[in-house]
Order: sequence, then structure tokens, then C-alpha cells
Amino acid sequence: MAEETPEESLEKRIEEWRSYLRSRQAIQPVDVEELEDHLRGHVATLSDAGLTPDEAFLVAVKRMGDLDELSREFAREYSERLWKQLVVSPGKPEQEGKSTHREALVAIGLAIGAAILIKIPGLFGVPLGPADEDSAFYFRNFSLFVLPLLAGYFAWKRQMSAVGWRWLPVPFLAAALLANAFPFTPVGSTAILTAIHLPIALWLAVGFAYVGGDWRDHGKRMNFIRFSGEWFIYYALIALGGGVLMAFTQLMFSAIGLDAVWLLQNWLLPCGPVGAVIISAWLVEAKQSVIENMAPVLTRVFTPLFAVLLLGFLAAMVWTGNGIDVERQVLIGFDLLLVLVLALLLYSLSARDPNAPPGIFDALQLLLVVTALVVDGLALAAIAVRITEFGFSANKVAALGENLILLVNLGWSAVLYARFLRRRCPFASLERWQTAYLPVYVVWAWLVVALFPPLFGYL
Repeated sequence: MAEETPEESLEKRIEEWRSYLRSRQAIQPVDVEELEDHLRGHVATLSDAGLTPDEAFLVAVKRMGDLDELSREFAREYSERLWKQLVVSPGKPEQEGKSTHREALVAIGLAIGAAILIKIPGLFGVPLGPADEDSAFYFRNFSLFVLPLLAGYFAWKRQMSAVGWRWLPVPFLAAALLANAFPFTPVGSTAILTAIHLPIALWLAVGFAYVGGDWRDHGKRMNFIRFSGEWFIYYALIALGGGVLMAFTQLMFSAIGLDAVWLLQNWLLPCGPVGAVIISAWLVEAKQSVIENMAPVLTRVFTPLFAVLLLGFLAAMVWTGNGIDVERQVLIGFDLLLVLVLALLLYSLSARDPNAPPGIFDALQLLLVVTALVVDGLALAAIAVRITEFGFSANKVAALGENLILLVNLGWSAVLYARFLRRRCPFASLERWQTAYLPVYVVWAWLVVALFPPLFGYL
């Protein structure tokens, strides 16, 4: 395939600019042809001054933004992507190799550090075992063995300011206090809720480090959402590989009459998961170009499958007349299902070209969100009935709050998606809504961790 010439590259970028303006004409009428004449004039002047076509286009669009609001919006959304192509790509191989090697060594060192941390309590007589008080300690504190190290990795890589470094330990210290100061019943509801919600509460601290302390930037928040989805994919793949490794370890040692269960339970099983958290994050950072191609494929495969699942579930409910059984396992399962739907939505938003016009896949996404809304409403109704009949409990209140939060998020997402499909609002509005809503989940998680144990008697 012939390499793209500078002139062809320029025409491609002008076509993207032209398509963007035409997609927004329903919001702000513009004379695209007249503006294009001005743009080409600026590009020609800048090219005569010695700039490359790509550089001239970027500067010209910025100048056009001084006169035209839509060009200003295009420049704001487009310039980061273009500057990456202009500045980041062809670097010095020696410097890039050294930087990658250094980051790999840091990531491996932190992974080993997390494995050591999770073994330290055993030195003080806190062994890993069955569902008792000792294992409850590990369950509640699992995220504290690794997430502070992951946050430190990103703070180091992003060269976070001294002020950011001072604030970064605060949420982890607060989490350690809340997870261990309360007199929990070892396997009670509030202990389980704390163990589930603490990683959610601390993930925002990791996000703060990931964006280098600049949490107000919506674009960087969306990058963190993208990272979270990609990290989950790598972690799941490593977990599958780890399961195969453990199975073959047991098989091979048993073939010579040795039992490897002790090795698996006391070393591979506790150390592998915490180390994989760091390694997965490093892989996402190191292999971004590969995973970016995977993201749209995964969302396009699983979005229709989950839409069919939810529609089939609703049809089965109507056909049988059966309601939702509000037990703890069922509540957790429904919340996980709705979170997966939200994750598919977020992942598809992060992988989508914001300048592309609405398409069939966007309509499918709206269908998924609407069906999830209906399921969420039915779950909320079942929880309300259960509370009316049997009173409040930690599990039911936690499920009620989480479903209400999901209802608001999915509901307004459906409104914005419908308006986008009708070309009544830009795609960026949907992105900003998701990134602005992230702290709501974290605040709720902190409320569950800090208030539910004393409110419900640590049971």
C-alpha cells in the first residue's frame, strides 16, 4: 500500500473538519463552504511559511476557532489526537527503549512488593484459611495491599506535583482505619459490604494519580475510564492464564506423588492476584495501540448479546408473571449485571470517534440502556416491597442506593443518547455526563464503608 502523501493527509483532515461542522449544523447553522475557503487560505499561508501540512492545519483550525464557535470546539476535541501524531510517534528508539525498560522494572518491583505485603500478616499469626475472622481480614483489606502501590506507580509515571503526592495517601489511610477499627462480625453483611465497596472507593484515588492530579479535566477522566476497561480485560486474561498455571502445577506434582495444594493456597493464590493488578496496569500503558483495536470489537460483540439477554429476561417475566426474588445473592447479581451494562456503555463511549455521525450501533446502545432501565426499575420495586414487608437491612439499603444511582445515570444517558440520535446534542455531552457522574459512585461507596457498619450494628 502506497504511503499517504502530505497533500492526501491534509485533504483527509479537512474532510474530518468539514464532516464535523455539517454534523453540528442542526445546533448552529454555518456556511461550511465559506469557512473552508478561509481555512484553506490559512493553511496555504502557513505552509508557505515553512510548516508541514499537518502543522499548518492544526494552527489554522485554532485560528478559525477565534472566529467560529464550531471550529473552536473541533480544535479542542481534535488537537490532542493530532499533536500525539505529530509529536509522540517518531521519537528516539534508544530513549523510548530505556523508558519502557525502566517502567517495566518499576512495575515488576511493585508487583513483587504487593505480593510481599499480602504475606506480611502471616508473620503475625494471621493465616489465610476458610471463612473465619482471619480470612475476613484479608477480604476487607485486599485492595489496601495493592491499590496504594498502583496509585504510586501512576503518580511516579505522570510526575504528579508535590501537592498531589501529599494528598494521595489520605484516602488509603482512611480506608485502612475504617476497614480495621470497626468491631465487625467476621462474615456479617456490613463486613462483606465494606470489602465490596472499599475497592470502588479507592479506585478514584488511583484515578487521581492516573490523571496526574488534574481530576477536573473531563478528557483525562475519560482516559481513566478507558484505562479501567482495558485493565479489566488484561486482568481477566491473566486470571485465566493463572488458573491454567495452577491446574497444571497440581497435575504435574501429583504425577510424582507430591501434593502442591500448599504451594497453591499459600503462595500462588494470594500473591498472584495482587501482583496481576500492577502488571495489568503496566500492560495497558505499554500496549495501548493493541488494546485500542480490541475495545470497539468487544463492545460490538457484547452489546447486542446483553441487549438480547435483558429483553429475554423481561419477556420471561411477563410470560410467567414471576417477580424478582430479593435475596442477597440475587441483589448482588442484578447489581453486577447493571454495572456490566454501564461498563459496556462507558467502554463504547471511550472507543467511539466523537466526530462520527449517529449510526445503527448507537441505536443498539440506546436499546441496551433502555432495557437496563426497565430491569433496574423492576429491581427497585422489588426491593421497596421487601423493605416494606421485612424492614431495613444493610444489604437491602445498599442495593437500594446503588440501584437509584444507576437509575439516574442510565436514565439521563438514555435521554442524551436519544437526543444525539436525533442530532439535538453533540456526542461530547454524553461523554461529559459520564465523566462528571463518576464521583457519585465513589461517594456512595465511602458512605457504605464509613456509615453502614455502625448504623447496622456491625452485623
